[in-house]
Formats: sequence, C-alpha cells, structure tokens
Amino acid sequence: MSEPTTTRPSLLLRLRDPMDERAWGEFVEIYGPLVHRLARRRGLQDADAADLVQEVFRAVAGAIGRYDPDPAKGSFRGWLSTIARNLIVNLLDAQRRHPRGTGDSEIARLLEEQPAPDSQQSALFDAEYRLRVLDWAADRVRDEFPEATWQAFWKTGVEGRPAQEAARALGLSVGTVYQYKSRVVARIRREIERVSS
Repeated sequence: MSEPTTTRPSLLLRLRDPMDERAWGEFVEIYGPLVHRLARRRGLQDADAADLVQEVFRAVAGAIGRYDPDPAKGSFRGWLSTIARNLIVNLLDAQRRHPRGTGDSEIARLLEEQPAPDSQQSALFDAEYRLRVLDWAADRVRDEFPEATWQAFWKTGVEGRPAQEAARALGLSVGTVYQYKSRVVARIRREIERVSS
C-alpha cells in the first residue's frame, strides 16, 4: 500500500493557528501514539510517556510558526523526531538528577550515551509513522464496510492469510475475497492520501 512520505503542508499551515481544533485534533490523533511509542521504547514509564507527548505538542505549538518547510532543511517528521528525542533526553536527565524511589537509572545513562539520531533512528521513526497512519486510516474507514468485507481485508491484508483460507472461513469465493480486500485497501489509501496531500 502506498504510504505518505510527508506531512500534509496544509495541516502544517493550519497548526500555526492554535484555535484550529480540527487541525490539532488530527495532528494529535496521528502523532500522539507515535511519540508515546517512541518514549516507551526509550525506557519511559507509561505515565511519563503520556506527559512527554504533551510536552512535545506544547513545544510544537510554540515553534510551529518558526518551522521552515523547506525540504532542503529536513522533513517535518525529522524536526518532530528531534524535538521528541531532546525532550526525552531532558526528562531522563532530570530523573537521573532527581531519582525516584523506583525505576532503573541505567536506562537514562544508556540513552545519554547514544549518539545523535542517525538514519537508522530516523528510519525507525518514519516506519512507526507509516504504521500509525495506516492504523489511523483503517480506524477511520472501518465503519464504512460490512463485516464480511472488512474481515476479508483483515484476514488477507493484515493477518497475511491466503485468500483461499479466508474465503473458506468467511463462506465467500476467492474472487470475492480479493474484491473486498481491494475495496478496503483503496479506501484506506484514499484516506491516507487525503491527510498527506
């Protein structure tokens, strides 16, 4: 399935208006789980990761007016990844300086010893983004399809089951399974294109 490679420029422009609830809602819906997962992978507890997501969005809100969408200066996701990484390091450093009664301070030391983000880390962030957008788009379009259509897509496209097996399980022909899967994939693709164009 085609994945979005950039954040929609119109969304970035709309984020400059702090009162544009729809733009901020869409932004939070797409990027919130992504930043949260990144924080958890870096060793933050769930509550700390949730707080970090809020801090990242606060930083984005304060700096989005200065963000330059020039591709030569890097992508929006790269900029966002840098903000998230810096805030994670700051939080872990603060936790190291003011230790809690529980937790593993070794995590903070390991993170601080990591070099600046490289292409592998950026690739991981981009892969997480693509998965999040796919999940988000699938959730948005799920209710548009009858259960049999969705299950044909899910069993073959997500679970990776052969069309013949899905057809038997659903009591459909193999051709119908392919047709249903194609309809759902096309709709998800349109939803992804809508948010990335």
